[in-house]
Amino acid sequence: MPQLVITCTWGIERAETLMQAFTIGASGVAAGAEVSVWLMGEAAWHAVAATDDVTLDFSPPLSVLRAAIMTSGTLSVCAQCAARRGITQDDLVPGARIAGAVALVEATLAPDARALVF
Repeated sequence: MPQLVITCTWGIERAETLMQAFTIGASGVAAGAEVSVWLMGEAAWHAVAATDDVTLDFSPPLSVLRAAIMTSGTLSVCAQCAARRGITQDDLVPGARIAGAVALVEATLAPDARALVF
């Protein structure tokens, strides 16, 4: 099965870029790819359950896109990014995880993986 690894480093300060990463992730799941979305930097907040939803014209809300990704994909938060922001596993939406750089490198280097960075 093809694997799509998406890394997003932007939060609401670049809402369009943030939403593009989630839109591509949800589209990958719909297309049958094994999708892994990694949130780094300010994007880490968008795996936190208590974070306000993000909306953008002509796009479903971020919460809808995230839920679509979570149906069969994975949502990971950079361990260092989470620690710097005081985010713990208990803060995350159900099914999301905190993971380190080694896990991201392994996912990216998988034989059938394609990586995108937003």
